[in-house]
Amino acid sequence: MSTPSAARDRVLDTATRLFYAEGIHAVGVDRIVTEAGVTRATFYRHFPSKEELVRSYVEHWDAGVRAQVAAAFPGLTADRALELFVTRLGEEMCRPGFRGCPFINAAAEYPDAASPVAQAIAAHRAWLRALFVRVLAELGVGEPEQRAGMLMLLRDGAMVGAALGEPAVVAGQLAAAVRAVAAA
Repeated sequence: MSTPSAARDRVLDTATRLFYAEGIHAVGVDRIVTEAGVTRATFYRHFPSKEELVRSYVEHWDAGVRAQVAAAFPGLTADRALELFVTRLGEEMCRPGFRGCPFINAAAEYPDAASPVAQAIAAHRAWLRALFVRVLAELGVGEPEQRAGMLMLLRDGAMVGAALGEPAVVAGQLAAAVRAVAAA
């Protein structure tokens, strides 16, 4: 792992923008180097390989999601936390440039479960599922583990559905489905 620097941040920010907008395999190192305004030597000093950059990209998204959750959820009741999750996900799906879930997109390009990229994706998903279990348990919902799996499926399906169809419709359907899972 390289030490933080302005050049490293520029590379990661550039890769994040390009990977999300165009796809990971569609964007080469040369383009990232050029758009980030760094040399190839600087790039490779911070990221020994493109796969290392992709792993960092996934972990960067994960850190951002966790920070948003940490900032939004303190002091919230479980039912309000679940409603906030649905609202924020719906807003994300409806924003311009939405291309689906960055984790699902990366998983499609890195299917080998043993790769560091896939492991970073799995770590994010395990954290999110555990968050759902905790919120559902606090709500007193029966079988919180099973229902957290349902919420993961709903979230995944909504992210893909919104990227392929009508985001506002999908956001409304997600909200209704999450409420049904929590109320059942």
